[in-house]
Amino acid sequence: MNDIREFQERLSEHTKTAEEIVLRYLVSVTGSADAIPDRKDVLMHLSVAEAMNYSLESGGKRLRPMLMQLTFELFHGTNVQILHPFMAAIEMIHTYSLVHDDLPAMDNDLLRRGNKTTHAAYGEATAILAGDGLLNLAFETALLASEHCADAGELMRIVLALRILAAKSGIRGMVAGQCIDLASEQGVRPADAEKTLYFIHENKTAALIEAAFMCGAILAGAPATSVDRMEEAGSRIGHVFQIRDDILDVTGNTATLGKTAGKDENSGKLTYVSLRGLDQAKEDMEDETEKAVQTLKEAGAREEDFIVRLIRYLTYRDH
Repeated sequence: MNDIREFQERLSEHTKTAEEIVLRYLVSVTGSADAIPDRKDVLMHLSVAEAMNYSLESGGKRLRPMLMQLTFELFHGTNVQILHPFMAAIEMIHTYSLVHDDLPAMDNDLLRRGNKTTHAAYGEATAILAGDGLLNLAFETALLASEHCADAGELMRIVLALRILAAKSGIRGMVAGQCIDLASEQGVRPADAEKTLYFIHENKTAALIEAAFMCGAILAGAPATSVDRMEEAGSRIGHVFQIRDDILDVTGNTATLGKTAGKDENSGKLTYVSLRGLDQAKEDMEDETEKAVQTLKEAGAREEDFIVRLIRYLTYRDH
């Protein structure tokens, strides 16, 4: 019981830290209402800026920035001033993907993280622009790391981390996974459903988790072999995370999940549970978790490290 309490306390601390770092980079909406506004003031008073902040402030596990920070610490990184902008950036990218995922043209959902989705609160057009704004702000924010370089080597690590972040969130990563996922929602069933589902999990979900691990390792100065190990761990953990999501869609409830339960099943969407069944999904999830933990250990993590304990916890989360 003490171990569980201690873990929950540490998880709360890590979540709070990640939250504080992310929210440092919110869009400023301050300005004088009775003065002639300059260009920046006009932009900041647009509702899209409020919608961007609303989306980013709506809570969530802050898992991706947390994993990035834990990986940075695993490889004994020291310059947190280059880490923090990347932590905020990856959460902005994740949040933009949720804003767009909830749109009527995609998942058409009205509830996210227990709150109204961005399009439900601000309208569809503003939500589209808010997602666009968050994606661009992510790279503006990540580039702020360049102001805190200690040397040329650190600058090169920032450039490499930016390349990873862009690739994993783009058409060779998250966007590709979303495209195939949409096709499955529309009743398109390719001949090789299992291969297709793996592609969706690897890109829509795992790609950003891989980016979190890889960027944390790169910014800490880890060798290329370790970065590769962390990419493999991120891939496995991403699959675990999505399988758990698919299970919770069947077994969870809307109040606990903070989003509409049963939506995937009701829409006939291709999921791990629909493909393999609930019992097999649970078994495969646990097996993949152990493989992920083993990969982390090969990269230098120990069983007692918080990053390993967090991965095991994610396997049994209820939201």
